[in-house]
Amino acid sequence: MATSNPLPSPAMESILQKTKSPNLSNHIHDFKHYASTTLQLADNTVRNYVNDLVPLVKYLEKSDLHDLNKVDRSFLRGYLAYLMSNGFNRNSVSRKLSTLKSFFKFLKQSGNLRDDQTSIIKGPKKERKLPAIASKFEIDRLLDTPDLTTKVGIRDRALLELLYATGLRVSEIQSMNIDDVDLKTREIRVVGKGSKPRIALFGDHSKRWVVEYLENVRSRFTNRSSDLAMWLNQSGGRLSSRSVQRIVKKYALQAGLASQFHTHSIRHSFATHLLDGGADLRVVQELLGHSSPATTQIYTHISAKQSRHVYLQAHPRAKNNTKNAAPNSDRPVSST
Repeated sequence: MATSNPLPSPAMESILQKTKSPNLSNHIHDFKHYASTTLQLADNTVRNYVNDLVPLVKYLEKSDLHDLNKVDRSFLRGYLAYLMSNGFNRNSVSRKLSTLKSFFKFLKQSGNLRDDQTSIIKGPKKERKLPAIASKFEIDRLLDTPDLTTKVGIRDRALLELLYATGLRVSEIQSMNIDDVDLKTREIRVVGKGSKPRIALFGDHSKRWVVEYLENVRSRFTNRSSDLAMWLNQSGGRLSSRSVQRIVKKYALQAGLASQFHTHSIRHSFATHLLDGGADLRVVQELLGHSSPATTQIYTHISAKQSRHVYLQAHPRAKNNTKNAAPNSDRPVSST
């Protein structure tokens, strides 16, 4: 396959220009094409796949190994140590090893690799970090931040409302078209990861802001080149994913939320608040578009943690309060 099309990774392009391996550039371009077309992965995911292979190419050059058929147990163990020694955390190492295995599996299936030994290497256990969430009060504060005297403020309020009401990913809300939204049933047709379709739901409160935006704002932004994109910038073009992220970050800072609060934090908050309200885990899984309940399971830990915090703060006998302690703990309890 021709390698004229640039890779979505300047770092990879740079190192491939220096590699001594005659076929490595072709292999990586072919893998990128396979991930984009056959697997139909999102552009961001494909870029991450290519970026995950940058340390591999560097280590191949460092090891002076230019034939992937010579990658053996010793090389793979050395590569794992190389990743760890270069400061990658356990989650990053696990992801890079997973991409390496996918890359080698692809090469073997396409006839460019005789023997794939990557199955013998196991990465470190992933760190289980609970995602950052906002309280319901903080979400209310975030939603109330946009200046509703401006057209942009109304658009941003509608955008924030729909993000929290649906729990959509950035890519999902950014790619939304007008005809994906059914205001009567309050449903949105969504194509999620792996081109998997689902229905997202929103309520009357969110509908009010969506209608306000569609009727009084969006028409002011459109021009002759505007398409059916739901969310437009002031020039009439579709809002980019980066623009959506910047909008959320801007209002999060204005609302006084934590500096690490970002667009995905709204999705985390959506899931946690549903579970706190008694929603079934399977329903939350479907609304989030998770293929496995194990992915959604992490939100039950957040919900349990939040419940414990509320209990310890609210229950009069949850804390070790000496003022309320029994006057004489040695005194036997009298029978009645």
